[in-house]
Amino acid sequence: MKQNIFSRIACACAIVMTASCSGGFDMSDGAPEKGDSGNGNGSNTGIITAGEWNDLENWDFWKDLIYGQGRGEYFSHLEYWSLYTDGRFPVTVTDVNDNPVCGVKVELLENGSPVWEAVSDNNGSAELWYRYNSNPENEICEQVEFTVKVNGSAIALPVQPGKENIVKCVDIVQCRKSVDIAFIVDATGSMGDEIKFLKDDLIYILEKVGISQSDKTFRTGALFYRDEGDAYVTKHQNFSDEPETTLNFIKKQNAAGGGDYPEALHTALEEAMQNLSWEEDNYARLAFLILDAPPHHSQRIIRSIHSSIRLYASKGIKIIPVAASGVDQKTEFLLRLMAMMTDGTYVFITDDSGVGEDHITPTVGGYQVEQLNNLLVRLINKYSE
Repeated sequence: MKQNIFSRIACACAIVMTASCSGGFDMSDGAPEKGDSGNGNGSNTGIITAGEWNDLENWDFWKDLIYGQGRGEYFSHLEYWSLYTDGRFPVTVTDVNDNPVCGVKVELLENGSPVWEAVSDNNGSAELWYRYNSNPENEICEQVEFTVKVNGSAIALPVQPGKENIVKCVDIVQCRKSVDIAFIVDATGSMGDEIKFLKDDLIYILEKVGISQSDKTFRTGALFYRDEGDAYVTKHQNFSDEPETTLNFIKKQNAAGGGDYPEALHTALEEAMQNLSWEEDNYARLAFLILDAPPHHSQRIIRSIHSSIRLYASKGIKIIPVAASGVDQKTEFLLRLMAMMTDGTYVFITDDSGVGEDHITPTVGGYQVEQLNNLLVRLINKYSE
């Protein structure tokens, strides 16, 4: 299918301040039946169960979790990763008729100097962050002038932290109506049980993703990673508009290696950016990060993780972690922070399917148990429709 063109809006801007909102999910019963094998031929799809929690849509819950009852334990997870969320500037880009605008570059400036860059998504959303890697013991100073710049425009108008900032735009440019989807998968030995089923689920997802949106071109790619000293650290298949290319690559992968708890997550993020040919003017760019372990914890690796988060955000690539068995609470919070700062969402596999080892109870509010394959298809549609 040839790529289609649609109009998007770039900007000469006016900003309106409104309060931000939060919502939640309800728990539901009816998990699918359990299974005991997966072979990558599609016969065991729909067995893994999962839930989703979007901290950006439940911001009051997150603030209460970190600064309320969890001020000690939960805040310590932010300190552990040197990632903080006090300086959040949510921006929504719309046209003059209040319709959301996709693909607009948005910069946050502190006293005229750029500190964060993002790209508006199909809902017009762009998440900007100030002092994301600094302990917020000193609150954001009132003397600091925060402004937003859109698509390099010299017009920069004031914004406020913690408030939804609406940017109205009038200039029209063109954008490619296509979507890039990457699957970044931990392929170490501890993922063995779940990766068998993930093969079938990823096949299902790739087959379904283009059906409901025939007006768009979908490119898919994959990167599997292990750890230093294993048979390989990363192995990838670049983006292709032929689903069979990605399917054939995924079918050949298996789980092995590892040995210690942390894995080469930071390398996977770097390589997925460098070796996958992301299109900058696409309608949507999604990176599903499927894993059961954190990165190694050193200052060098933490700096690499920080750098990757900033780079993914600046390219408009949403990181959508999928937490498998083995993820502990520190890792859960890292994954949620990565999702927040790239305007993504957090997905976690549950025990309802009986696949893999026990999964920790996520530190979230109410959620609905879903089949993982259908959940990921739903998210792809949410961010690309």
